[in-house]
Amino acid sequence: MIERALSDAGLGDAEDDDFDSLESPDRMLPDHRYHDRELSWLAFNQRVLELAEDASLPELERANFLAIFASNLDEFFMVRIAGLKRRIVTGLALPTNVGRAPTDVLADISREAHKLQLRHAAVWTEQVRPALADAGIEITDWEDLTDAERGALSEYFQAQVFPVLMPLAVDPAHPFPYISGLSLNLAIRIRNARTGRQDFARLKVPPMLPRFVEVPRSGEIMRFIRLEELIANHLEDLFPGMEVLDHHAFRLTRNEDVEIEEDESENLIQALEAELLRRRFGPPIRLEITDDMDDLTLELLIKELDITDKEVYRLPGPLDLRGLFDLSRIDRPDLRYPPHLPTTAVAFQPGDSNERPDIFKSIGKADVLVHHPYESFATSVQAFLDQAARDPHVLAIKQTLYRTSGDSPVVQALIDAAEAGKQVLALVEVKARFDEANNIVWARKLEKAGVHVVYGLVGLKTHCKLALVIREEDGVLRHYSHVGTGNYNPKTSRIYEDFGLFTADAQVGKDLTRLFNELSGYAIEKKFKRLLVAPLHLRKGLLRHIDRERKNAEAGKPAHIRIKVNSMVDEQIIDALYRASQAGVPVDVWVRGICSLRVDLPGVSDNITVRSILGRYLEHSRIFAFHNDGDPQVFIGSADMMHRNLDRRVEALVRVSDPAHVEELMTLFDLAMAEGTVSWHLGEGGVWTRHAEDADGNPLIDLQDRTMSDVQRRRRKRTAR
Repeated sequence: MIERALSDAGLGDAEDDDFDSLESPDRMLPDHRYHDRELSWLAFNQRVLELAEDASLPELERANFLAIFASNLDEFFMVRIAGLKRRIVTGLALPTNVGRAPTDVLADISREAHKLQLRHAAVWTEQVRPALADAGIEITDWEDLTDAERGALSEYFQAQVFPVLMPLAVDPAHPFPYISGLSLNLAIRIRNARTGRQDFARLKVPPMLPRFVEVPRSGEIMRFIRLEELIANHLEDLFPGMEVLDHHAFRLTRNEDVEIEEDESENLIQALEAELLRRRFGPPIRLEITDDMDDLTLELLIKELDITDKEVYRLPGPLDLRGLFDLSRIDRPDLRYPPHLPTTAVAFQPGDSNERPDIFKSIGKADVLVHHPYESFATSVQAFLDQAARDPHVLAIKQTLYRTSGDSPVVQALIDAAEAGKQVLALVEVKARFDEANNIVWARKLEKAGVHVVYGLVGLKTHCKLALVIREEDGVLRHYSHVGTGNYNPKTSRIYEDFGLFTADAQVGKDLTRLFNELSGYAIEKKFKRLLVAPLHLRKGLLRHIDRERKNAEAGKPAHIRIKVNSMVDEQIIDALYRASQAGVPVDVWVRGICSLRVDLPGVSDNITVRSILGRYLEHSRIFAFHNDGDPQVFIGSADMMHRNLDRRVEALVRVSDPAHVEELMTLFDLAMAEGTVSWHLGEGGVWTRHAEDADGNPLIDLQDRTMSDVQRRRRKRTAR
């Protein structure tokens, strides 16, 4: 399917055929040279958990990291573990990237996930909850409340909670109910006071209500009780005439990965909507229960849910700590990170008259590199599209949309442009995982406004972040381009670290025009000048750059490779980095999540350094930098080093050519890899060690704080001129 998609779309190869002659990936390299990707992902989520364990961080931020850990692990189960189990059941599972049987890897994952979930629960119970209490925010229990407090909460229950509860009995007349994925539930055993018969009931904790209910207070201390505990202490109101014998919380995770056979469907939207409906009824893959659940209740759940003992996770403390996101509504800025206020990129700042800057004029003078969230998305990307929609000289706008917010001003700008009579093309990737339904809604709204909406290529996700504006200036058409590393999403732009390049370079404009033509039509273009495009150009282009550094090192020339990605998994890229290391090339890898690259292979990885940085912002940008014998070749873009990005997605990297921008990117890299910066170091056996203090116990530099300071310093320097 993939090969046919490439052929049909004309995404052919360009001057890369010589790369088939590269030496075999395993020549002079050891057999066991990769870390297991699934266990490496769990190691990443452990790093998130270590932030929650850091007592130097603000208390509400620590709670937020616990919620992020829980949300991350849910997605890992719904997608990665679900996919692995599906392949095992269907007999399609192949040995993993480390050559192990999938069943063995699944056992390892389950064991490690159990350990992490127990650690996660302990961090909340023993560290973060007490720290919040010390700071004046108590998560209390029903038995610790006064009679007056219980009375006030009972009134709240009757007015706000009781009307939306739906207890479901299980008896000969009522079959066991459907349990939705990720819902929090109470399993209740009851006895009929008249007949003495025991029955079972299920009660879903309403997800639309606040997870933490504030206890009425008269002092400074804020007190909350968990919603499920409030409900549990009012079960007699739900089962009048019945004796409540026992109750326990449980939570089910289902397989929610989407599988679309596009070849068999004439309408992708209809096929996807049907698949989203099936997703709700995916098979169970994890059952979380409280550690005090009795055997009788557990046996009933295992039987009715058709799940195995190995898929049961018995946990202390409350289930579903994603609910800690609810604490974000608490107005205690002293328990959060100090505010970072994004600044407007220097090139887009208003002049002396304080008038709105002309975005096109600024880009026309020189390329503009913006760094989110340190520099504002609203005054750069959003302003670029808003001006394009209003400008009478703009004839056409073309843009990719992978993920965007529910009230997206970006989408509104495209609608405004179409309604103003401009040609507007939106390539909406409706298969963006867990954003499918949202993207379908936006696609239909765009179509109704007259936007030309296309859904990419069969068999390939369109993941690149591209916007192209065609503007008439003095009778000549000029291209204004934006190539980014992150989604066109104003909300995530405040917490995702990303770069974006604005340029009026004619060659980039031509490259984007050709690429959009490939994505929306049947044009056959094989060459790009300033872009590296997946699925066929990108891998070979990066391999060429890596191999050039290797050859330069072997020739005694300076060489250096620097790569920043979310994930480093692709074996061919990793092997190329190993060979470069063997030739003496310093290889610096800055990775947020999965890293299958090893640094403990003598004679192979001696020159490879791997760092990971996690913090208040999610490191999301991708940077690829090659020394190139003193003529740096630096790229930014959308691609991670994973099979799906290089082989099954449309990705784009753009070469950054302005020396000042190259210097800015390399300075950031220097800071990230420095011994004096807070980071995790990858070491022997795939163990990540956090370095946060120097030998004297002094805190190291926080890269994200320093970057914000540097960006604000540049603004002040410009203002002072």
